[in-house]
Amino acid sequence: MKGRLQLWSYNYEPEPTGVGPVSASLARLLKERGWEVDAVAAHPHYPEPRWGTRWVPYREIRDGIGILRLPLWVGRETAGQRLRQEASFTAALSAALPILGRPDALVVASPSFPALAAAILNARLRRLPWVLWLHDLLPDGAVATGLLDEGSLVLRGSRKLERAAYRSADRIVVLSSPFATRLRSRGVPDQKIDLIYDPATRGMRDLPPVRDKARAPRILSMGNIGHTQGLAPLVAAFERAEEMQALGARLVITGNGVAAEDVERVITSERTRMLGVVDDDRLEQELRSATMALVSQSYAGTEFNLPSKLMNFMAYGLPIIAAVNPRGEVARIVQEADAGWVINSAEPDALPRVIAEAHADQSELERRATASRSYAEEHFSPAAFGDSFDSLLQSMISKARSGH
Repeated sequence: MKGRLQLWSYNYEPEPTGVGPVSASLARLLKERGWEVDAVAAHPHYPEPRWGTRWVPYREIRDGIGILRLPLWVGRETAGQRLRQEASFTAALSAALPILGRPDALVVASPSFPALAAAILNARLRRLPWVLWLHDLLPDGAVATGLLDEGSLVLRGSRKLERAAYRSADRIVVLSSPFATRLRSRGVPDQKIDLIYDPATRGMRDLPPVRDKARAPRILSMGNIGHTQGLAPLVAAFERAEEMQALGARLVITGNGVAAEDVERVITSERTRMLGVVDDDRLEQELRSATMALVSQSYAGTEFNLPSKLMNFMAYGLPIIAAVNPRGEVARIVQEADAGWVINSAEPDALPRVIAEAHADQSELERRATASRSYAEEHFSPAAFGDSFDSLLQSMISKARSGH
């Protein structure tokens, strides 16, 4: 056994999208590499509260990983509810500190952002080396989405907590180059920062047979439907485009979120279908029958996350239509991989035009699909992800034991 590792992750399986599957993948991969892994997570709640409510902590085992589940006051409809939900997890985590024991190292996923206060305290009291694993750049995201107002008391406190977490953590794992740049601009030294892309959590599965070129285009969007995805204007553009009707194009949306009703309101035909949160078999079916994948992000001068759906789409050899910030990380990856098309998310009418152009050139569509899969194999494989974390943790623990 290489050592005892404790993973704190607000989100964990059975949550089907977002951070949950990524955290569960990390726990399994490190267990395979000889670590004893325990997880501390909130009661499942994302992207919708379909698992009921639990008011007391409980334990469960998933894939040989022991998980302490903490209660949560679930709510995401308003800013107040989201802050209350985060605060309830932070309170439960703080109360649980005395029973968590002393592992050899701690990995703390953010979000939850307020829970970093408990991580700092725990690391200090137990003299633990710890990794801050940043999935979102908060509080930047809270400002960009309107959750917090610039200059507010809560935001000023959040900035202080952010700086304290950066100082306290032994290593900080980021999942995109803009994250690393932002941290450097805030005084975080290079030797603390590690860029490790999230993996394709569904693995590098065998690709489906070559798709029927005569079939109408079928575009898949999946995952959280939040305000930051900016999906409603894109769906509205798809619905009103005459060329989409002429092609018989279909847009399939799986997942749920606080902006789902906004998307539903702009659907005017049966060409767009919202399936909600689907089970694994149905999601597999949709991934294998899609001809293109849609990754969308609205932006307002900042970039604070990298959607994990991108990695899974590319692992399935799907060419990407990225409706995003043209200067952001999603755009950079798609262009570097030559795996699809990038449009400005502020220009939603470009979506149906690109779909029509891509469908008209089937050889180019197939070439970009192949490039998508090849890039995923090189950069997003679970094996490489597990190896990177394994190496980082061994290095960090070695330095801690030697007194550095």
